[in-house]
Amino acid sequence: MKILFLDQSGKPGGAELCLLDIAKPYRDRCLVALLADGPFRDLLEQHQIPVQVLSSEGIQVRKDSGWRQGFGSLAQLLPLITQVVQLSRNYDLIYANTQKALVVGALAAWLGRRPLVYHLHDILSPDHFSSMNRRLAVTLANRFSSLVIANSEASQTAFIAAGGRAELTQVIYNGFEPQIYQSSNAEAAQLRQQLGLEGQFVVGHFSRLSPWKGQHVLLEALAHCPQDVMALFVGDALFGEQQYVEQLHQQVNTLGLQKRVRFLGFRSDVVTLMKSCDLIAHTSTAPEPFGRVIVEAMLCGKPVVAAKSGGAIELITPEVDGWLATPGNPQQLAAVINLCRNQPERSSAIAHHAQIQASQRFDLDIINQKIAQLLGQTLARVPQV
Repeated sequence: MKILFLDQSGKPGGAELCLLDIAKPYRDRCLVALLADGPFRDLLEQHQIPVQVLSSEGIQVRKDSGWRQGFGSLAQLLPLITQVVQLSRNYDLIYANTQKALVVGALAAWLGRRPLVYHLHDILSPDHFSSMNRRLAVTLANRFSSLVIANSEASQTAFIAAGGRAELTQVIYNGFEPQIYQSSNAEAAQLRQQLGLEGQFVVGHFSRLSPWKGQHVLLEALAHCPQDVMALFVGDALFGEQQYVEQLHQQVNTLGLQKRVRFLGFRSDVVTLMKSCDLIAHTSTAPEPFGRVIVEAMLCGKPVVAAKSGGAIELITPEVDGWLATPGNPQQLAAVINLCRNQPERSSAIAHHAQIQASQRFDLDIINQKIAQLLGQTLARVPQV
């Protein structure tokens, strides 16, 4: 099976990291076509996955764009569609990994007479997308795709609620390689020392800095915790959200948390940083499609508290393999933080159980086998050209 993967981003976000893992078994018979250049291309090349950048600049449409902006992007889209049609002649199917890739891939699949698979990594709801974007995604998926892979039941439910055809969809969670998350505790202890975290109860937050990711909720919760509780923010702003970063720093000053908050920006040593924390917090204020950081925390053997919405509800059974808190409720979040601080043996036992469960439930080899089976069934249903 030869696959032409499409992705809109040059930056390695959650959807791109998922695509990287899916493409690895096909590296000798696939191509990843990117609609924008960036560090994701370098990451693919490091893993010997063929990659081609189709455009020097990304498509100028945002999640909140309306029909005017959508029509204005046609001049960008037409050359991309032409390129994908030409490339697809050497492949059995087109695999669109993001919404902009769906727009290009759907029309290219129709023109090039190739089956289309759409991997849905988003919750198609007003919290995340404009009416135009939701309608366009659903219409194209319904009309042109042979299979829609949803990364959670929450994503599947939102797709169907927006008008998507239920019979097209299959839920497959993201896969992970457990061995990647097995860095030594000695390395974590050394990093804690380097960062001056000894004697502190460290709550880690791993995400880009964005209002809907809810870093401000963790800061507010921190004000309801003892002085030895501190927050470590790993990630930085993307997509023009620098103003939110300034608001976070102002909030730190207003709450008097200057000595209890560290902003580390983007880091490559995420696993060791996670292992350096006592608790990982996920605080999204809008439903998360999946919640990659939640599973990563579990695989690192760290207790995790997540916002009780979206895909996170499918990942955590409260007080069995983690905790859930109402989105945007700093008091509930603080209560969980204080519980983990005061009952380290209990939180450690829950984290250990979660680590075992996550290693089995999200094992990448098993996930990739499920995807390969679905792709094979999809090809078998489509008349050969």
